[in-house]
Amino acid sequence: MDIFSVLTLIGGLALFLFGMNIMGDGLVKVSGGKLDSILERLTSNRLKGVLLGTVVTAIIQSSSATTVMVVGFVNSGIMKLTQAVGVIMGANIGTTVTSWLLSLTGISGSGVVLQMLKPSSFSPVLAIIGIIMMMTARGNARRRDISYILIGFAVLMFGMTTMSGSVEPLADNPQFVSILTIFSNPILGVAVGALLTAVIQSSSASIGILQALCITGAVPYSAAIPIIMGQNIGTCVTALISGIGAGKNAKRASMIHLYFNVIGTVGFMIIFYAINHFVHFAFLSAPATAAGIAVVHSLFNIGCCVVLFPFGNFLVRLATLSIPDKKEEPAAVHEDASELAVLDERFLEKPAYAVKICWDASAQMARLARDAVNLAVDLTKTYSEHTAEQIQTLEECVDQYEATLGSYLMKVSNKSLWRSDSRKVSIMLQCTRDFERIADHAASIRYLIEEMHEQGLRITKGGMKELLVYARAVIDITDQMIQAFEENDLIMAKNIEPFEEVIDGLSVELKQRHVDRLRRGKCSLEAGMILEDIITNLERISDHCSNVGACMIRVGSGGGSDTQTMLDEIIVQNDQWFSEEYNRAKKKYILPEKKEKVHIAEEAPPEEIGG
Repeated sequence: MDIFSVLTLIGGLALFLFGMNIMGDGLVKVSGGKLDSILERLTSNRLKGVLLGTVVTAIIQSSSATTVMVVGFVNSGIMKLTQAVGVIMGANIGTTVTSWLLSLTGISGSGVVLQMLKPSSFSPVLAIIGIIMMMTARGNARRRDISYILIGFAVLMFGMTTMSGSVEPLADNPQFVSILTIFSNPILGVAVGALLTAVIQSSSASIGILQALCITGAVPYSAAIPIIMGQNIGTCVTALISGIGAGKNAKRASMIHLYFNVIGTVGFMIIFYAINHFVHFAFLSAPATAAGIAVVHSLFNIGCCVVLFPFGNFLVRLATLSIPDKKEEPAAVHEDASELAVLDERFLEKPAYAVKICWDASAQMARLARDAVNLAVDLTKTYSEHTAEQIQTLEECVDQYEATLGSYLMKVSNKSLWRSDSRKVSIMLQCTRDFERIADHAASIRYLIEEMHEQGLRITKGGMKELLVYARAVIDITDQMIQAFEENDLIMAKNIEPFEEVIDGLSVELKQRHVDRLRRGKCSLEAGMILEDIITNLERISDHCSNVGACMIRVGSGGGSDTQTMLDEIIVQNDQWFSEEYNRAKKKYILPEKKEKVHIAEEAPPEEIGG
């Protein structure tokens, strides 16, 4: 084997790894985060976890990726350790699918069917289809990602074929054969397999290299089996690295992966070689084949899962003993901000899923802001220190959401995203600022009510009735905005603007009535100024709801205009529709007649605002 053959081998390995990476990325993107969501939600029992882990890993072609996701789920509290055990076991089974695909390179025969099953026959066809799909994608993200899958698979198979071709001369090399006999030592074979897999961080790739070497016919099963066992241990390195810096449960999840493979390997080696000592398996001296490697790999992983499945709780206890409980530092995330714990850095490697959890967290942020508004309105009716403290807590929590989400979204935006996901990120980056401002205005109302309470000021009964009609409209538009955002409903978002125009009209009317009461001496100047500030803050809340709706329409439709321009376009381009929606909303919020008997502020009971 000369230097050129070595270069060919290295080039084939590079193509193999590149093809696997491209294919894996395409598979993950095509799944659109759905596979990760399934893992998150459907692991209620261990058997279901095994099945899910198997299916997901078989689809994305990476047990390491599945295990890293599990570590992230455990770290963020989505998944319990007892649930993680099943998924990890399933991931080990799912990764054997790759070895079966790679075993196709070992097919021999002159029949038409057999010839078509050879990668050298169908890979070029897949590559051509993939290239055509890529060139004709024209912004169609799904078509482009499917083309990546086809091209990645073709490149992977071409790399495998290249590696196999480069090592064929080694079949007649006595030095190569003598080296392989050393790996027949079980301990050395396991160590080499573990080291190789740990370095390239892919058990599928190391299995592929072994299958390529088997093409020479110089690799006996006595050498191949220990290397396969070692590869299962080496693949744990990725999960162990992922657990660095994570919480103790995440570290335990990575340790469960390690213990599962180590216990399975050690148990298999002891039993297998103990029996071989007496029986002397004849097949150990036979040359291994690519299909034989796939069979051994599958039988080992399925066998380990079957044997260790009843001992899942034991693996959890073993991991807990390895990573014992320590005195925890105070949680940095407020208890109302539990959704933020899901924003784990590991999920950034699955951008579609990262966008999904960000959207859920943004919706929770909006709901918290809405809760602060509801409490602020309650506070205008009856002052309560407890309610005032709740508003303050919610406002601080929303601030925490804005800071954490903003940072995480910037990281997500740097990833390769589908166009729909990219638009969602743009919407969230803008709308979370509006959610934060809504909570700020709720807090401002709280401070105004506290000031009135401390100074003994009261709003007249007539003013309070008008204010509550206005506040009800603001609460309703906030609810509509949140529903539109949660469902990403552009039609509902469009209906926000005529609603907001009604609220603007109510605001003008309320302020005019307030000035009229001041002129007639029915309201004190100090209380009147605070009332006007309360109305202004409620109006600002409505404005931010309008901003969210306009942002969703502008970004969702691919428009490039700014928010104000988009609002103007909604009014101008939909004149008849806008008028109908405006009149429909206006009929729902009618202010009390002006001729009501107005009470002087001082007549209201001191403990209540509004009498």
